[in-house]
Amino acid sequence: MQPTSTVERPAAPLAPNSRTFARAFADVRDAWRQRELWGHLGWQDIKQRYRRSIIGPLWITISMGTTALALGLLYSQLFNQQISTFLPYVTAGFIIWNFILGVVTEGTEVFIANEGLIKHLPAPITVHVLRMVWRQVLFLAHNLIVYVIVVTIFFPTLVEPYQMEGDPVTQPGLSWMALMAIPGFVLVVVNAVWMALLFGIISTRFRDIPPVISSFINLVFFMTPIVWHVGVLNKVTDGEGSWRTLIAELNPIFHFVEIVRAPMLGHAQDWHHWVVVGAITVVGWTLALVAMRNYRARVSYWV
Repeated sequence: MQPTSTVERPAAPLAPNSRTFARAFADVRDAWRQRELWGHLGWQDIKQRYRRSIIGPLWITISMGTTALALGLLYSQLFNQQISTFLPYVTAGFIIWNFILGVVTEGTEVFIANEGLIKHLPAPITVHVLRMVWRQVLFLAHNLIVYVIVVTIFFPTLVEPYQMEGDPVTQPGLSWMALMAIPGFVLVVVNAVWMALLFGIISTRFRDIPPVISSFINLVFFMTPIVWHVGVLNKVTDGEGSWRTLIAELNPIFHFVEIVRAPMLGHAQDWHHWVVVGAITVVGWTLALVAMRNYRARVSYWV
């Protein structure tokens, strides 16, 4: 009897490990390369929302202008502020806040809202985040029309050194330093991406997170110096060192708003806002990449 020869079968290839930081970085990198895709989808979101509307996206501008005007007139009287400096302050702050609000609230449901695309479109999950952030950038671009109108009206006051009521600091006024709002906004957008990635992944797994954040964000609005100035706190305190000023300083949204709003209004640059935002950027992206490393592949099963 011939001895039966045993043929060694080749070992099955090991399944690639998807839980690596390389995969997380690749997801973000590949999503950026597909900017034509999410850029087109973002434009289509705007067109779809205002389809069959006579003035279309201008409703964004009208809504922002009406809200900023109402809040500026109301709170200027409540806080005894000069309307020529306070209305631009409220307008610029509310435009930036509206961008942050849209990123946070829509970011929590960015993957849930794109369930169909995630299941049928083989694309990095970061594509859906960039689409949402790009849509919010387009909204902000429409709202900037209100800022230009308000600044044009009150330009003679803003171009000269001025003071906000209750603020001991004399603001230098509008100058070429207004261009610092551009890198400030870029930094805000960079943070918007990691916030949407992190909160989007968590909210896809735990569906109670979106309503909790939607409720909490309303409280954050009134705790952030948007319709009130930090100088108001100085009126009821003994100085800058009072614990009440921590209401603003411990609020991270305040620092994000200030790095864009201050140059837009010709305010003195306080560089500690940039330091705080820079630190938040590093920590935030680290947390987002960890979440991407561990749970990126599970998003399609959770939606």
